[in-house]
Amino acid sequence: QLTTPPVNTQALCILASVAGDTLTRHLCKILVALLGALSDTAGTPEYDEALSHCQGVVLAVTDEAGVTTIVDELLQHSKGSNLGVAQAAVALLLAFCSNTRADYSDYVPQLLRGLIHLFTHKDEEILKTSWLALNAVTKSLDAADQRSLVADVRQAVKFAASDLKGDDLMPGFCLPKGIQPILPIFREAVLNGEPELKEAASNGLTEVIRLTSSEALKPSVVHVTGPLIRILGDRFAWNVKVAVLDTLALLLAKTGVMLKPFLPQLQTTFVKAVHDPHRGVRLRAGAALAHLITIHTKPDPLFTELHNAVKVADDTSIRDTMIQALRCVVEPAGNKMSDGVRRGLVTTLVGLLTHDDDSTRLCAAGALGVLLPWLPADELHTLLTQHVLEDNCNSDWTIRHGRSAALFSALKAAPAKLLDVAQPDEISSTLLSYLSSDRLALVENAMSGVSFFITYQLISGGSVPMSLLQPFAKHFTFLNSLSTTTVMK
Repeated sequence: QLTTPPVNTQALCILASVAGDTLTRHLCKILVALLGALSDTAGTPEYDEALSHCQGVVLAVTDEAGVTTIVDELLQHSKGSNLGVAQAAVALLLAFCSNTRADYSDYVPQLLRGLIHLFTHKDEEILKTSWLALNAVTKSLDAADQRSLVADVRQAVKFAASDLKGDDLMPGFCLPKGIQPILPIFREAVLNGEPELKEAASNGLTEVIRLTSSEALKPSVVHVTGPLIRILGDRFAWNVKVAVLDTLALLLAKTGVMLKPFLPQLQTTFVKAVHDPHRGVRLRAGAALAHLITIHTKPDPLFTELHNAVKVADDTSIRDTMIQALRCVVEPAGNKMSDGVRRGLVTTLVGLLTHDDDSTRLCAAGALGVLLPWLPADELHTLLTQHVLEDNCNSDWTIRHGRSAALFSALKAAPAKLLDVAQPDEISSTLLSYLSSDRLALVENAMSGVSFFITYQLISGGSVPMSLLQPFAKHFTFLNSLSTTTVMK
C-alpha cells in the first residue's frame, strides 16, 4: 500500500529504520516507488525532504542481499531512458556509497563500471552526481584495494569510451577535477605496484588523459607528473619506461605550460632516457622532448647536448636514435636555436649525409629536412645548391643516396621554402636523375620526393612538371609489382 502512488516517502523511511532484514524482501518494489517519487518532486520545494526520506530507506539496508539489490537496481535505473528516474537513481547511489554502514567492497568493480559509464551521459546533473559517487567509492579503498582495481578501471574506461560515438573527450572527465576520483588508483599502482602493474597503470593514465580536456587536467598535473618522474629515475624494465614516457608525452601535449615547474626534472629525465640501451625507450624519450621543447625558453643547452651525443656516438643504433631525438626537438622549435648552435648542427648533419651506414644517412636527411624551415635565406640557398640539389652521376652512390634522401625530406617538410630558392624545373631535373639510377635505394628516395613534390604543387595550385609524371607512373607500377611478388613469396 505504501508503494502505491502518491508514495509516502516519510512513512517508508520510518518503517525501514525498524524493519531490519525483512525490508530486503520488498526492496525492489520500494526502490521503484522511491525513484518515481523523487522524479515527480524534482524541481519542487518538496524534493529535498523526499530525497532525505529516500536516503533514509537506502541507508537502512545493511544485509548482503539488500546491498546486492540496491547496487543492481540503482545502476540499472541510472541507465534508463527516463531522465528523472535516472537522476534519482544516481542521487541515491551517491547517498549509499557515501554514507552506508554496509560493506560494499565486493561490489566496487561493478560500481566502477556503472559510474564511469555514466561519465558519457549528456545530462550535467547526472555527470556531477556520478562523479561525486565515484569519488566516494574510491575514497573508501585502502592501498591494496587500489592496486587491485587498475584492470577494472581500465576496462571500465575502455567500455565507456566505446560509447562516445566519435567524441574525443569523455564529459565526466572534463568536469572540474575530472579524473581525480580514479587518480589515486593509478598513482598507488605506479608508485608501489609490481613492474607489470606500473606499466598497466601508466597505460591506463594515458588512456584517461586522452579522454580529458586540458583545462580539466590542470588540477591533477602535479599528482600525475611527480610519481611518473620518480619511476623513470629508478631501474625498471624498458616496457615500464616506455609506458611512463608515453604518459608524460601526452600530458605535455595536453597541458604544455602547466608543466613548466617540472621542466628541469623532465629535461634531465628525458635526456637520460635518450641514452637508454633500449631503442624503444630512446625513441619515446625523443618524442617526449619534442613536447617539452615547446615550453622551453632557453633550449640551446638541450640542442647542444643532443648534438654532442650524436657526434660522439660509436654505435649505429644509438647514433641514429640521437639524430631522431634531434629531429623531434628541431621540428617544433628550430627557431629557438642560436645562430652558432644552428650552424654547427647543419655542418654535422651535412657530414652525416655521406656516412658509411645507410640508416644514419637517412636519419640525418630527415633531421636536415625539418631544419630547413628555420634557416635564414642565405644559409638555405647555400645548403640547397651545394648539397641537396647537387647531383653528380659519377659520385659514389652513398653520396647520392644521402643527398636524394635530403631532397625528399626537404620536399616533405618544407616544400614552400625549397621553391623559394629553387625553380620547379631544377627540382624536377634532380629527381629525374635519381629516377634513372640503377640503384633501387636512389629510385625509392626519388619516388618519395616526386610524391611530395606533386602533392604540394596540386595543393598550392602550382603546375606539375609533365616530365616527371611518365617515369613516376612507370616506376610506381614496377615497385608495386616487386612488393606484390615479395608478399606472395
